[in-house]
Formats: sequence, structure tokens, C-alpha cells
Amino acid sequence: MAVQKFDRSVLKVGQVFIMSINILAFALGFVLQLRLAWVLAPLVGFIMLLGVVNPELGLFRQLYLRVLKPRGLVGPRVVEEDPTPHQFAQVVGAVFLLGAGAAFALGGIGLGWALTWVVILLAFINFAFDFCVGCQVYFQLQRMRLILDRG
Repeated sequence: MAVQKFDRSVLKVGQVFIMSINILAFALGFVLQLRLAWVLAPLVGFIMLLGVVNPELGLFRQLYLRVLKPRGLVGPRVVEEDPTPHQFAQVVGAVFLLGAGAAFALGGIGLGWALTWVVILLAFINFAFDFCVGCQVYFQLQRMRLILDRG
């Protein structure tokens, strides 16, 4: 386990953007039937993946660091923990959203929205209750030795 200083506000801001953009996509795509909205879910997934590959490319992180935090709109909440479980959860969410994009492209609109709403719901649970379901999956996979401890 690689414990380090970790600003949980980065996660919270990301969760708000993930939920908001995907709910907007649902409103525009499912309710108003605008097909262009189907691009939003996989776009959010791509942004999430970029943030795991290179945190400097993480758009939601950059919005927090460069806009929200300096203006005092969101304060830091620094803890010492291993960010790896959160990164795992973010990759899983990104895969679901990219899968939603593939489903939309192949005509599986219901599947696309179902995958999108799974991500919205899990982001909400983490945001509202500080319970990361993806992290718990990570810990269980690690316990079963399907994910090796990096520490």
C-alpha cells in the first residue's frame, strides 16, 4: 500500500462533474432525443481515463486546482491514504462510460443509459456517503490475490 498525501476534494469535484455531465447527457439524449448527447458519457469516460494515466491531464482535477480551490469555492481535504483504489474505481467507471458510448453507437440505447446510470449512482454514493464501491471491489480483488499489492 503506497500511503501518501491525497486531497479528497479532487475526488469530490470529479464526482460532481461526472454526475452532472451524465445527468445532462441523459436529459438531452433520452428525454429530448438529441443524439449528440450520446457523446457526453464516453467523453466523460475518456476524461476519467486521462486523469488516471496522467493526473496532470485530468480535466476535473485541473478545474479544482486552477479554478475552484484558488477562489476558495472548494477547500482542500487532505488525508493520508493510498490513491490506487480510487484510481481503480475511476478506471472501472471510465470503462462503463466508454461501454455506454459503444452501446449507443451500436443502437443499444437502453444498455448505454443503464451503464451511464450505474456510474452516476456510484459517484453519488461516494460523494454523499464517502463510500467508494469501486474501492471495495479493489480491496476484495486484492484479498483474493487477483490484484497484487504494490507496496
